[in-house]
Amino acid sequence: MIDLYTFTTPNGRKASIMLEEVGLPYRVHRVDITKDEQFAPDFLKVSPNNKIPAIVDADGPGGQPISVFESGAILIYLAEKTGSGLLPADPRGRVAALEWLMFQMGGVGPMFGQASHFVRFAKEKVPYGIKRYTDETLRLFGVMDRRLGVGAYLAGDACTIADIATYPWVAASDMLGLDTAGFAHVAAWRGRMADRPAVQRGMAIP
Repeated sequence: MIDLYTFTTPNGRKASIMLEEVGLPYRVHRVDITKDEQFAPDFLKVSPNNKIPAIVDADGPGGQPISVFESGAILIYLAEKTGSGLLPADPRGRVAALEWLMFQMGGVGPMFGQASHFVRFAKEKVPYGIKRYTDETLRLFGVMDRRLGVGAYLAGDACTIADIATYPWVAASDMLGLDTAGFAHVAAWRGRMADRPAVQRGMAIP
């Protein structure tokens, strides 16, 4: 059994989608970051950076429990634990999946997140911040659109952990009110991802 510590954010939903995709049993523990529950001492033992998601796998390597924090590390761990194919075994496919996972971790997540902060949550409107991060969000949409014009998924013709990592952020970007109508390949990919039953179940957690 895996214990999942999560909340209703795009990063949180990466882990629940992955757990649904690989079919491992898990328990959900809601960590309400709006109430600073991520700073609780017991949670910090699992996630020392006080961020969700995090997991504890009772059946870790060697049959011993292991905790994993950082969403990208969780996806890699679960893919390798299950051999699900969501992280390809062949070297070229693996590199592509990891490249696009890092693209999400270093680009899509931070930039979409900053755009959301300045557009939706900042206590005062900061035009420079809004423009900087919404422009970068649209640039990243363009990168994805070009890539998805040559393959059905980010790492090629099959869904990988890169798509699982990126989808919740793209879905949440609707709240930014940006004009993304010109990114037809992203829209088609988004539809393919949204049709996956595991994605539908994972997006509903917690």
